[in-house]
Amino acid sequence: MGKFVIKDAKNGVMFNLKAGNNEIILTSETYSSLSACKNGIESVRKNAPTAPVEDQTVEGFEKQKAPKFEVYTDKAGETRFRLKAGNGEIIGTGESYKAKASCLKGIESIRKNAVDAEVVDAREQK
Repeated sequence: MGKFVIKDAKNGVMFNLKAGNNEIILTSETYSSLSACKNGIESVRKNAPTAPVEDQTVEGFEKQKAPKFEVYTDKAGETRFRLKAGNGEIIGTGESYKAKASCLKGIESIRKNAVDAEVVDAREQK
């Protein structure tokens, strides 16, 4: 089972969603408060399971309405994704992948893990 791990970040608080194998599969933006960070976690829980994938690596791709996963090619030429909320704000991003198929598996892992992942505040364990 996955878990959301809340931790301190420069200028705020952030979270990582970890899969059952403890690998980070989604990294959040930095939030100014703990409550905003927890709202971000709830947004992932709510949006990730049904958000469509907008594959921006394909010419003439079909634009999707947010919430959505955007798959794109980064500056290093690798494939990445970001999860956007209904308001268009980025909730979190994934690592870079050499193969698009691996990137899409990362999205599926988020869909599977986010719904019932426990929330752990790593700041309390110091």
